[in-house]
Amino acid sequence: MEQSRLNIAQILNKGNDYSDEIMKNVRNNLRVALPGIIQSFNRIEQTVTVQPVLREEIIKPDQSTQVVQLPLLLDVPIYMPRAGDCILTMPIKQGDECLVIFSDMCIDAWWTYGGIQNQIEKRRHDLSDAIALTGIWSQPNRINGYSTDATELRTLSGKTKISLKEDEINLQA
Repeated sequence: MEQSRLNIAQILNKGNDYSDEIMKNVRNNLRVALPGIIQSFNRIEQTVTVQPVLREEIIKPDQSTQVVQLPLLLDVPIYMPRAGDCILTMPIKQGDECLVIFSDMCIDAWWTYGGIQNQIEKRRHDLSDAIALTGIWSQPNRINGYSTDATELRTLSGKTKISLKEDEINLQA
């Protein structure tokens, strides 16, 4: 009886399965963005503490899985629209929802000193390199009376607003 010839990948049983496993590991450890809930706002430092709202499934060495709550993200810089000499600020409150993005590289030196900086640590997409983008919301927190024909700066209740339309500005207070 003639034995069939096996290639090295078949002998080691690590052909595409091995590269697939590597890619799976990379994807499981790569953080890009996730929603969170603001726990507190530091108006002096202009940072927030954020609780990520999605639990993470981790794969243990024995290949079993465990669902864990991600820790609070501390001293997270906030995003507000800003350019030139102008900024639009909003009163961030505990319970506000946000989108947390994770920087490709360590942001510590930039955050501390501004300008162009070298990385203090070699890390990527780390929980400690989060930035909170306010303004995202879940369906239970959707806006009542959302205008489809005007740009508005308004309170959530809609009782106070500045409404901009073509050739028209309306103030309500």
